[in-house]
Amino acid sequence: MSAHNPGTELGSDFIKTSTGKETVNATFPVAIVMLRAIRDYFWKTGNKVGFKPAGGIRSAKDSLAWLSLVKEELGDEWLTPGLFRIGASTLLSDIERQIYHHVTGRYAAYHDLPMC
Repeated sequence: MSAHNPGTELGSDFIKTSTGKETVNATFPVAIVMLRAIRDYFWKTGNKVGFKPAGGIRSAKDSLAWLSLVKEELGDEWLTPGLFRIGASTLLSDIERQIYHHVTGRYAAYHDLPMC
């Protein structure tokens, strides 16, 4: 089976759980179905399609759960920017706060990190 390089041919490079603007966004039950469809498609065609959960992923801890889910369903080779992205604009602020805490031993005030 040949591996598909995203962006090199026509077709879907990524499937996304939602736009992130709906009331209900990325959920694990729906994601499992989508990830298994990606896996089945890869087994049948050799083409890799990426996955992008979007909406409702607000913390670094949430992102770890999504990373684990993708790893368990699709394997390590999907844990790359070419095949896995998280669509969560508020996630960056939490990651920034977690790194700040790791480095300084305290959580940042809002004025310490302007994006928060």
